[in-house]
Amino acid sequence: MAWIFLAIAISFEILGTVSLKLSNGFNSIWATVLVVMCYTICFASLGIALKGIDVSVAYAIWSGLGITFISLIGVIFFNEEFNIVKGLGIFMIIIGVLLLRIY
Repeated sequence: MAWIFLAIAISFEILGTVSLKLSNGFNSIWATVLVVMCYTICFASLGIALKGIDVSVAYAIWSGLGITFISLIGVIFFNEEFNIVKGLGIFMIIIGVLLLRIY
């Protein structure tokens, strides 16, 4: 059950971060409300997940997957630059998360 709450936390962290971008510096009311709602659900879910998952593993997965997906969303939807250095950084994050989970 803890893993389900971690997945919920990751999903809402990603949605909250995209909403943060769409809020245009908190000038869009609907996006700002969505930011607050998403991060509230995100941190509540993460807190519940930490009851059953080590904090080092949960935080590494939460932040690593969040960074990876937000980077990809930025490239696909916000026309952000993708280069070999960014790709290598994402790859290293994923490897680090896997190593923490495995060991």
